[in-house]
Amino acid sequence: MTQQEMEPQIVRFNELKPCKTAFIDAHTPGSNKKDNFSIIGSGVSESPDQFVHITETPGFNIGAAGQPPQCFNSLHYHNTAEVFFVLKGCWRFFWGLDGSAGEVILNEGDIFNIPTHVFRGFENVGREYGMIMSILGGDDSGGGVIWAPQVLDAAKAHGLILSETGLLYDTKKGQQLPVGEKPMTKLTEEELQEIPEVPVHYVVRDYVARYWDLMALSKNEPCLVIGEKGLLKDKPGFEIEFISSESLTKKPYSNNRFEVLMPMKGGWSLTWNSGETVLNSGDTCLLKPNFEHSLIAVDSPESSLYRITNTEDPAGPTWRG
Repeated sequence: MTQQEMEPQIVRFNELKPCKTAFIDAHTPGSNKKDNFSIIGSGVSESPDQFVHITETPGFNIGAAGQPPQCFNSLHYHNTAEVFFVLKGCWRFFWGLDGSAGEVILNEGDIFNIPTHVFRGFENVGREYGMIMSILGGDDSGGGVIWAPQVLDAAKAHGLILSETGLLYDTKKGQQLPVGEKPMTKLTEEELQEIPEVPVHYVVRDYVARYWDLMALSKNEPCLVIGEKGLLKDKPGFEIEFISSESLTKKPYSNNRFEVLMPMKGGWSLTWNSGETVLNSGDTCLLKPNFEHSLIAVDSPESSLYRITNTEDPAGPTWRG
């Protein structure tokens, strides 16, 4: 593979294309300034305007959310895995039907394997524009987003309607639901009562890993963060490893699965038999199975990255009550 052939498999951080109308809360005050990015696969975006950088999916989707200070993402849940790590800034994640069941603050490099079938939201509580990277289970992300009822009500009051097929229509632009198509139905009281209000100590203990702990655990070899034998034990359809500059030898290796490289800090030299490139913080690189390559940290003793590989496990759920 030539370097020119490799470039379409790499999405550079400074080339990310945002969508500001990706979700039902795009007009709701407090949520109307967020950016959504679909890096590998379309994720769970509800907008036909969403740009997808790499359409091929390796059994999971990769995306990102960028938000200015005090901007939040409204309460929702997924039927498949949703994992975030903080690339830039300081973020508050909260959960429960009204967002009061619990919360946790995550800083740069921290990772959160959010339980499925639990309402969750997140807010940039830092002082500058922040960015979180996401991994969503499944090639089709398991049917999109299930919104809390009050989110759908607020969106309708600000001109947005979500159809039963998961597409957004903006009445402020004169758009209407197509003939014969109904709006997305809200969850019933019975369905809402079945959704757990997960205790905060349980979530922090079993679903959150801190960056500096991962740096310490990856001194001699990559640290398996999410997987059947991982620090956060789970089988969401993929495994996530944390790699520091001291984790890898310079020897080439290959993987019989898809591999996605997402640098957290520093630069990483990616080398293969006919080329070389440097991956930097915020870049995303998709490598196909049995591709021999090597990774070397090039500029910092604190360089780190997340490596995601697909597995044969179902894409969720991670929480069964």
